[in-house]
Amino acid sequence: MHKNWMSWFIFALLALIWGSSFILMKEGLKAFTPYQVASLRMLFAGFVLLPFAFNALKRIPREKLGLVIFSGLLGNFIPAYLFCIAETQIDSSLAGILNSLTPMFTIIVGVLFFKAQTNMVKIAGMLIGFVGLSFLLAVGKNMSFHNLSYASLVLLATLFYGINVNIVGRFMQQLGSLNVASIAFAFLIIPSGLVLYFTGYFNTDFSSPIVLKSLLASSVLGVIGTSIATILFYYLVKQSGMLFGSMVTYGIPVVAVAWGILDGENLNLLQMASLGLILFGVWIVNRGHLNFTKKPST
Repeated sequence: MHKNWMSWFIFALLALIWGSSFILMKEGLKAFTPYQVASLRMLFAGFVLLPFAFNALKRIPREKLGLVIFSGLLGNFIPAYLFCIAETQIDSSLAGILNSLTPMFTIIVGVLFFKAQTNMVKIAGMLIGFVGLSFLLAVGKNMSFHNLSYASLVLLATLFYGINVNIVGRFMQQLGSLNVASIAFAFLIIPSGLVLYFTGYFNTDFSSPIVLKSLLASSVLGVIGTSIATILFYYLVKQSGMLFGSMVTYGIPVVAVAWGILDGENLNLLQMASLGLILFGVWIVNRGHLNFTKKPST
């Protein structure tokens, strides 16, 4: 019973943490550029996970290090910048809703490029989700072509998430999730620091209250929203399984929308209905795991 309640507590905590990431990005952007907010997120996450990286280096085969680093770039570094750039032109709640399409892109990429098995039920779920996406973009307030182009950056980020999940699932299952994450984020400390240096971050007036508030939001985004959340997620999956852990997908956009409304963002009933349609499609897609066929012998 204790284990069951602990799993649900971590589940709710993760939905709150990851769902709050979008409003934290918005707060960070009040004083910093999107490149600086994303870099701060990666930098703080890297420093928190750095102690784990030293032990992980002993556990990950040398021939897999390049793949782990690539996974960090594709699944964390690049999406962090795409989300921050997108939120300069779209609401944080919309970014949170679009992020819920990640499981669908995971299935699509798996089927097309990684020989993952699917079925008609999952295909139907994907179609329902994309119908919901189409309605969402069609009824969005002030969704000009300019804003749509920024919304597409979030979709590109979720596509990268989907590719990364397939890479990890196909080639890195035996490496240990925390080992992979700690190595990846530790490596990202260097490029994140370089981006901060070349964008003039260190010339910022840190006596400004707005700057300090944005710095706090960015640090929370990195420490809690990225590194601690990653550790919690791995613990949840270990205790309750991947299927239960993947259900966090449904809570994230709900929290993101709630924060957006509290911050003055307006969502109409048609947009909320679109969110429901997307989550229904994600639920259908998430009813099983990706199954990979064996690689053909060469």
